[in-house]
Amino acid sequence: MGLHHVDGYVLLLQGENILPFLDGLSSNRVDGPCTTVFTDRAAKIIDACDILLLGANVAIVGYGDAKDRLIHHLLDHLLGQKIQIRDISSLNKIYIGDGEEVYPENATIHKGWFGTVCILGTSTAYEATWTEEDWREHRVKNVIPFAGHEVTSRHHPFACGLAPLVHSSKGCYIGQEVLTRMKSRGKFGHRLVVGENPVTGATTVGKTHSLSIERIQ
Repeated sequence: MGLHHVDGYVLLLQGENILPFLDGLSSNRVDGPCTTVFTDRAAKIIDACDILLLGANVAIVGYGDAKDRLIHHLLDHLLGQKIQIRDISSLNKIYIGDGEEVYPENATIHKGWFGTVCILGTSTAYEATWTEEDWREHRVKNVIPFAGHEVTSRHHPFACGLAPLVHSSKGCYIGQEVLTRMKSRGKFGHRLVVGENPVTGATTVGKTHSLSIERIQ
């Protein structure tokens, strides 16, 4: 059990019809709290994010260095909708773990696909209970891809283990045509695998096993 402090960002969306707006841009169905992927027209990943409901507002929690790309992507598709996007990353710290931790009373908790996300204000004193190595071993053991390792703009969701975040019957989102064609033809190009060390081209290196993205022959 534990929580690891991750490099990430928090965007706060305020306004009208926020969930339908996000639903039209993401691979998973967004009608409440969830984890989803935002892709470009070539189905390459912009970011894989957790969606949280905060009263009438919506928070997007993303990971790694994709914040600017995602903000530009969202702004490019607002098309006059009454939605404001605020970057509140500097006010918050993001932790992620296996969901078995005791959380501070003022924490915002979300059970996402990558793990249980804990968001704390920067003024809250809290020490992570997992090291980077603990988090890495947890991901390798459970074959969980993550930003900056397997989840990058070089890949589409099927190639890096994010297939569960591509809704099987959802259409009309950016990148959907490409992903649907891949799935119907069964041609994905690459896939996420775990193997015993040493692993050539490992994207996440564990003590005994590692993750890698291999080409499908």
